[in-house]
Formats: sequence, C-alpha cells, structure tokens
Amino acid sequence: MRVLDLTRVLAGPFATLLLADLGAEVWKVEHPQGGDTTRAIPPLAHGESHYFCSINRNKESVAVDLKDPRGAALALGLAERADVVVENFRPGVAERLGLDYPGVRAVNPRIVYCSISAFGQTGPYAERIAFDVAVQALSGIMSLTGEPDGAPVRAGVPVADLTAGLMGVVGILAALVERDRSGEGQYVDTAMLDSMIGMLTYLAGRWFMTGEEVGRVGSGHPGVVPYGAYPTADGSIVLATLYEIYWPVLCTAIGREDLAADPRLVTNDQRLARRHEVDEALSATFRTRPTAWWEERLSAVDIPHAPILTVGQALRHPQVDARGLVHRVDHPRLGPTEVVGPTLAFSRSPAPDPIAAPLLGQHTASVLSGVLGLPKEEIDRLAATGVLRTVPPAGPGR
Repeated sequence: MRVLDLTRVLAGPFATLLLADLGAEVWKVEHPQGGDTTRAIPPLAHGESHYFCSINRNKESVAVDLKDPRGAALALGLAERADVVVENFRPGVAERLGLDYPGVRAVNPRIVYCSISAFGQTGPYAERIAFDVAVQALSGIMSLTGEPDGAPVRAGVPVADLTAGLMGVVGILAALVERDRSGEGQYVDTAMLDSMIGMLTYLAGRWFMTGEEVGRVGSGHPGVVPYGAYPTADGSIVLATLYEIYWPVLCTAIGREDLAADPRLVTNDQRLARRHEVDEALSATFRTRPTAWWEERLSAVDIPHAPILTVGQALRHPQVDARGLVHRVDHPRLGPTEVVGPTLAFSRSPAPDPIAAPLLGQHTASVLSGVLGLPKEEIDRLAATGVLRTVPPAGPGR
C-alpha cells in the first residue's frame, strides 16, 4: 500500500503515521527549505525535533517544492502511482497546486483521497484555519474540561488533532475496502470539528434528552459518585465505581464501613446529591496511606482504579513494557533512540518494527528514481535549482 503524504504538523501526519505503522509505504512530501514546520519545534537534539520524530516514524522524506510547477508535477506522478493521498492544506490550496481530488483522480481513478481540515470542505467555517485548542473550544469539549470552580481548560493532549487523524484513517480503510468491490476510489472529507462532535457521544445524548448542560466536574463523572481522582499520602489515585455494587465493596476495602451504612448514601442518586460530602470523606481516608498501599487493597477486591502517573512513569510501566509499546530505533543523526511504536496487535500479521523518522530529503532520490524512474542527472539538476533536496546535512550526533 503506497501513501502520498502531503500533510504537516499533527492531524495529517498522525493519520499517515498510523498507516505507516500498519505497513504502508509512506512518501512524506516536505518543502526543501525547512520541511515540516514541526522540525523546528523545541526541544531539539542535534538539530532534530522531538515533535517531528514522534509523529513521522516509518516514513520516507521526499523534499519537493510544490509551488514550483516542476515539483507539483513530480508529486502528481507519485499520486498516480499511489493508493492513498492524504492532505491537510487549507481548503483551496491543493486545487491551486493541481493536487486536489479531481486533479489526482484524473490520473488515478482508484485513488482514495483524504482531506483533513479544521472544519471540513463545506459550511460557513470551511475557509477558516484553526488549531487544536480552538476546535476543542468550539466543540463544547473544552467547557467540560477542568474543575467545577475553575476556568475551562484544553485537554492535556491535542485530542482534536489526534481524533481527526484517527477518523481519517478509519475513513481511508473503509474506502479501500469499498474499492475492492467497486474498483473505484473516492474522496474522504475529515474535519477536526466533526470528529470532536462525534466524541461527545453520551454527553450529547444527555443534552438531547434533558436539555441540561453538564458542565465541569474535574476528573469526576457527571452521573456517577464516587468517580475521579483522590489524593494519597504520596500522590493520587483514581476510582471508577461505575456500578452500584462497587460502593459497599469499596467502603469495606478502605475501612469506611460507616459510609456504606449511611442511609443517605446507599444509592448512586443519593451520592450524586452529596457529591462533595462523599469526595471529602474519601479524600480524607486516601490521604492516610501511600498510593501503592491503596492499590494493593483495591486490587484485592477488583475495584477499578489506577495511580495517576507522569508521562515518564507511564512509559516505564510494566504493562506498557509487556505490551511492547516502546521501541528502540536507530536514527541517522541521533543514533539509538526510543519511540512509542505501533499500538495495535494482530494474531497473524504483526506490524513491522518501527523505523526512525527521516531526515529532510533523505529519500528524495530513491523515491523519485525508484517510483518515477527519474534519471540521476535530472534529480541532480532539479536539486541544483532548489526544486528538490536530496542530500541531508551532516549531523553532529553521528
């Protein structure tokens, strides 16, 4: 499966990253001067950005100036030989470059072409640009995030970007399956806002049914108590007592049988009405012991829980290690380095081992010669005029 990647920053590159993790051959087209803007986002090591390296593993970098007609023609040649094209330009840009869906379809009717944008290709906001935080705000999700007495905050990870990339892949895979039946490709219009509205799920259902705005409940749940984060003697722990049966079991496990016996707290509806009182009582109890002690007690009775870990602690967790989620790769400039690898496990067709993110233009010559049959002399001539970049700069790390 060959993918022409015309994306940059996060939503689009995350989509093509997932395709690359599944074994697709991904040609990432970048501008010869500077490449993807995330290559410059600090912190850097030996000139390489943590951001770019984490989102662009398993890809081949083809440095071509798409604004030059000769560069756009080369990209169209790659599109002619691809199965999938993914772009996240502002609406209208791909058309000006001659690389929009009608232009590509004219040379490759079987192409599955996915556009990822903030608001989609139609509607009053179609021409607007936006980043993750703006879409979180517009989708209503930001209004749900934060403490009840605090301001709305964005989620700790860029969920609008990542969800749009994920939904783009879902659409691409579905279109590829349909192509096996019809023999024709199609256009997949993916929007960050659409994806986030889809994530509202039961919260949207609640509003449709009752007209109530849920508001912010911190790490809690709008319809379940107890549920959320509680401080311990050395950190914090979360509980998810989604079912009524958990309440008396939890109270016994933490030595608070008095709470289970309280006639005002027997049902979830009663506890919802006294959320603050329940949370205060549990917080006071959990503060008396370290997290590991509580984990042992809660695990013994199958109460859903987890410690709140830092990113570093999570990456070194035994379960993460057992699942093989962190891989060591050999980067051409950084040397041996770690990346989060594929997150899907298959019984018969395992994902390929990850390869480090490419240097800018690292594969320009090999892709253009191997895929398009471009002679070395022509590649060198175009590189000399700035249309291409073929020789990555030497790095101090190697």
